[in-house]
Amino acid sequence: MRAYLASSIGAVCTAALVLPLSQPTSALAAPRITVPRDAEAAPGSTRSSTQSLPLTALASERASGAAPEQDAAQGLVRRAVRPFSLLGVVWDDADAELHGTVQVRTRARATHGWSGWQDLETHNQEHGADPGTTERDAATVRGSTAPLWVGDSDGVEIRVRAAEEPGMEEHGPGTEEHGGEGPGMEGAGTEGPGTGGAARELLPHGLRLELVDPGKDPADLAGPGATEIPALSKAETEASLVGAGRTGRAGAGRAGPERARSAKPYIGPRPRIVTRRGWGADESLRERRFGYSKRLTAAFVHHSATGNNYDCRQSASVLRGIYRYHVKSSGWRDIGYNFAVDKCGNIYEGRAGGVAKPVKGAHTLGFNANTMGIAVLGTYGGTNPSAAATTAVARLTAWKLGLHRVDPRGKVTLISSGSGKYKKGTKVGLRAISGHRDGFNTDCPGSRLYGKLGTTRTTAARYQGR
Repeated sequence: MRAYLASSIGAVCTAALVLPLSQPTSALAAPRITVPRDAEAAPGSTRSSTQSLPLTALASERASGAAPEQDAAQGLVRRAVRPFSLLGVVWDDADAELHGTVQVRTRARATHGWSGWQDLETHNQEHGADPGTTERDAATVRGSTAPLWVGDSDGVEIRVRAAEEPGMEEHGPGTEEHGGEGPGMEGAGTEGPGTGGAARELLPHGLRLELVDPGKDPADLAGPGATEIPALSKAETEASLVGAGRTGRAGAGRAGPERARSAKPYIGPRPRIVTRRGWGADESLRERRFGYSKRLTAAFVHHSATGNNYDCRQSASVLRGIYRYHVKSSGWRDIGYNFAVDKCGNIYEGRAGGVAKPVKGAHTLGFNANTMGIAVLGTYGGTNPSAAATTAVARLTAWKLGLHRVDPRGKVTLISSGSGKYKKGTKVGLRAISGHRDGFNTDCPGSRLYGKLGTTRTTAARYQGR
């Protein structure tokens, strides 16, 4: 692998491959804000920061006389907070599930206007490290919703309501695209849909609202080539592999050194990849060690479920927000995904350890070993992914799977470490390019993106020359 890195990337990029990839404000009551686990960024700093606010019983629940630990609805009334752009909800027990709805609305800094109610994806337990691993069993790991990108904001209101029946989620005023209009501002902080009726499940203990400021884009990046790994043509990619004595054809190496050097590998051209330095990852946040699988056999495609209200100039900020939320709020060792792709087709290095290596991520519970996770930034249940994004996924998988001699159209057998859908030790036949829902009971990567995976496999194989 070292020989390959040196020949295919060049000295200037080798480090990048192996290093870790309304009402006015005065009308709102300022909350008492705590920022746990790390120092607050200084004013004007480019560093990210987190505000962590404990949720309390809604007024209607207090009136019922229920004990705090029995609250079936918690939240915060609208209030002013320090600027943030991404939010999510966490709770103490990583094994506990939140059966119910989480709805938020936020105030834009630029206009002071409030958004409509937006839904957060509550089922984030299907992401994360595999059961029994050091990362999954760490004391810092918490249960969490998916994060939601809301843009530059300075006000927030949230309500969390338990489902009416165990395991059954309510459907509030938001939409799958996280942008639905809900009730108007009147009645804020009062009862909403879902109150009354059948007995509801208790909410997980220790609910907190996490408000993430992703910090500013890095303005001074040292060294040419440090912010991206440049694209190679197919011929250049193949030449680098053959020159290093590697081939994509099974069994070619057994025919002797001459045939191995002359064999044409099945691999797509290496795409341009924005490095962690390029999107401004704060390397002091993550765990210093890297984790690897023995090999790479499959790719899982995800959507980030952070909503589609971003433009590609904000992609680096979205990534920094997700990264901080995964590490500081959810307690993971690093960002969970191995790669991310934005709606313009830009590819980003995710979890650190080297883009060409089989870095073990935390993306598909039960199937993180020997796989990689690719998150398309956005929510694709009711919105089609862009052609640029799906093409980028095909290019990335053609290259990365090709490095490990995997046909994108092929099928593989993976062994579950326990995913909820498959018991631990179950041998599962999956496609080399699968959607998250193939390994877990989830809507991810959204029906519209999932429906594109057949074309993605065919296109990736064509890029490999198959």
